[in-house]
Amino acid sequence: MSKSAQLYEAGMPAPAAARQAARKPDALSVEDALSRTKLSPYWLDNPDQPPAEPKLTRDTKADLLIVGGGFTGLWAAVQAKEQMPELDVVVIEAGRVAHGASGRAGGIISTSVMHGLPNAVRVFPNDIDQLEEFGHRNLDGFEETLKRYGIDADIEWNGEMTVAVDPDHVEHLRADYDLHKQHGHDVVLLGEQATREQLDSPLFAGALWSRNRSGIVHPAKLAWGLKRAALALGVRLYEYSPLTSVKDEGETVFVKTLDGSVRAPRVLFGSGTAKVGIPDINRRVLQVRDHVLATEPLTEEQLARIGWKNRQGIYDTRTQLNYFRLTKNNNIIFGGLVSYHFDGDPNPAQDGQRETYYRLAEAFYKTFPQLSDVRFSHAWGGPIDYCSRGSVFAKRYLGGKGVFVAGYTGFGVAASRFGAFMGLNILFGRSSPEQELDIAKLSPTYIPPEPVRWLAAKVTFHAFDGADAEGGWKRAWIKGIKAMGFPM
Repeated sequence: MSKSAQLYEAGMPAPAAARQAARKPDALSVEDALSRTKLSPYWLDNPDQPPAEPKLTRDTKADLLIVGGGFTGLWAAVQAKEQMPELDVVVIEAGRVAHGASGRAGGIISTSVMHGLPNAVRVFPNDIDQLEEFGHRNLDGFEETLKRYGIDADIEWNGEMTVAVDPDHVEHLRADYDLHKQHGHDVVLLGEQATREQLDSPLFAGALWSRNRSGIVHPAKLAWGLKRAALALGVRLYEYSPLTSVKDEGETVFVKTLDGSVRAPRVLFGSGTAKVGIPDINRRVLQVRDHVLATEPLTEEQLARIGWKNRQGIYDTRTQLNYFRLTKNNNIIFGGLVSYHFDGDPNPAQDGQRETYYRLAEAFYKTFPQLSDVRFSHAWGGPIDYCSRGSVFAKRYLGGKGVFVAGYTGFGVAASRFGAFMGLNILFGRSSPEQELDIAKLSPTYIPPEPVRWLAAKVTFHAFDGADAEGGWKRAWIKGIKAMGFPM
């Protein structure tokens, strides 16, 4: 272990320059800080966004149809053409590429193809070594693809850090540290002072810093780059072409859109929580809504108040967690405040109301009181495809001619490449190592239907709020949900 790592683990200051003394800025009210905020994703506010491809307006055939032009669908299209160049691949996207979940994510990436290593050990304890290997290969392939196709997605390999926001949480981080070391990760356990040398917040009592094979990426630029790669490989992509019905014809699957149709012997559904006419899919996944803020770009002086010279992607240890990272222009992306809307409403009115983001802004200022003069440029909500095991799954439908891939539970930016790979192997009947494991063999359990789903979600998210401080029934409820196998 290096001397600097030893200092980190002892909780001593890093051997870097001391933090600048933070001045007390003139504080903004939450209402004022959000008064000029655009209620739309920061990532999509970009003049370099590529034009939309034409919608499907005719009847056509394909060797492989991919439903959904998000990360899963785009990774599937690229990998399918790389593996089988002769395939005629068609992708249909209900809206525009990157305007769904893919362009609304935080953009923190790691080797995990699950919802983090602790969840992987919990769900698949017998397969963890192989899952770790798949995760490392997946991220290597992720990076190689970006280089091969010249995809500039503002990627930074600065690691990811989990910060304890309560001294009682430090022991949890130590257990996670031991687990990561056991599986060969380059991790450092930081004490309070060393953590605040990395990123200064009065809330932070310690941190676990995974220093390689993880980082941050611009999710919309990634999706647009994959779109360009797919088109260059000969994929036919149709935007503004939502699926309206799907029919099993025996040898083929017939999919109708608003103005056209596709007939294909194989279909990969990368459609997340959207309803595609297969009821069992929506019994396996539900859509929860994440909420995200982007600050205006920080000046050098503002950034110096909090440090963050290593620019890691950050998760905290709240039950209702927050995550945050920097953009290329030094905006802070600050996310959290998960909610659920009846029947998985994909466009809830609350996402367009400034009041929805007040509590998230309050959490930001509590985390970084040194930045109380910083305004928010963008605020938005985005869908997360939640499943009971907290990891991607691939499940056969339509007599094996269709495979549905989803369930990333917030870890889909990088894991979607692995999900697409696994889905294609199942769809084409290929023998591959992951097919021997439970991640490919088993499906997540059913999630109760409405209105039980809505009621349970409402109680659960209410329990999240204040569980750390209040305990009581809220903590008991969350423990009960965990005991049933649902990742929290």
